[in-house]
Amino acid sequence: ERLISEFNSELALLNGKADELDSRLNEFEAGSFSTTTAASFSADFAIGAVDGSANSDKVSSIYGYQIDLTTSFTGEDSLDISLDAGSADGSPDPLTELDLNGTNDVLTVDGIAYTFPLGEKLTAFFGDSMDGSTLYNTACVYGGQTNTLDDCGNANSAMAAGYGSAAGASYDFGNGLTAAIGYEGQGSTEKGLLTKEGADVFGGQLAYTTDMYGLSLTYASMETVDSNSDVVANGDTTYWGFNAYLSPEGDNLPSVSIGYETGDSETSGTAETYHWFLGVQWDDLASSGGTLGAAMGTTGHTSEDADEYLMYEAFYSYPLNDSLTITPLMYVIDQPAGTDDETGLIVKASFSY
Repeated sequence: ERLISEFNSELALLNGKADELDSRLNEFEAGSFSTTTAASFSADFAIGAVDGSANSDKVSSIYGYQIDLTTSFTGEDSLDISLDAGSADGSPDPLTELDLNGTNDVLTVDGIAYTFPLGEKLTAFFGDSMDGSTLYNTACVYGGQTNTLDDCGNANSAMAAGYGSAAGASYDFGNGLTAAIGYEGQGSTEKGLLTKEGADVFGGQLAYTTDMYGLSLTYASMETVDSNSDVVANGDTTYWGFNAYLSPEGDNLPSVSIGYETGDSETSGTAETYHWFLGVQWDDLASSGGTLGAAMGTTGHTSEDADEYLMYEAFYSYPLNDSLTITPLMYVIDQPAGTDDETGLIVKASFSY
């Protein structure tokens, strides 16, 4: 009793501090993070078979999982982080055209970038494992399902080189007219950025888009690297990409997207190349609310003096509910004479929440 009486004031102070701490802790919800951070999740499951590939007549299944985190510090900027996982392990995969995050079941950082405004009309970004064309506004409304056709024919001019570090900026002139520049470099390696040893890509785009139609012209200058990722002297390649779309008003009228890209290398004896794409798509088809699409294009850049090989795809995406979409897909890839064409039949279930 004497001890309690002697330290009564100190005990009262400690009790008050404990009540204050408990009150503060109650302000936070369990498991929550910053109120400026938003998270979105997606999971894809695919099953199908590909005839004419190394795994012909075998039914395969793969999955892909993705977490996208976005945080804003001022209400106008954005820190974006993408975390990916997938079942593919890098070995020959008959469903590789779907690109469902081949990480061998390991969750990895697929990209991180910070985007921020510089005034009312200028926006800039920098990041790693990102495309230098992150702020581009390519004129295409086709939602491609395969790796070969989902870039609308401008994969190279859009700087999908995967060099690592990236940065860029865009300017909004208003009324649908935008301009953007981009850069990619090997900053995550010992070669460094903007050095003779490291590969660099520079590019830019001018675009005009409206609800009904759009046009874009894209340019890129890309240094060539050899099998050891060393820069090839006098091996720069210049790419020009042109894209356009028409999205007419009216029920059951499809949108049409086209793309054409050229490549011109400084390497002696290298012929000019080209790549083209055409896609049509019906959104909110009839009363089903589904999306029907079909596209065709070259399988990649083709030399002017070489045979042209085409790829075709058709798909129908049907939303079962707000979080689940089912997509049957069929594609055909031309093969050289004497080799059977590659034909894929796949069904994909996509969860989004």
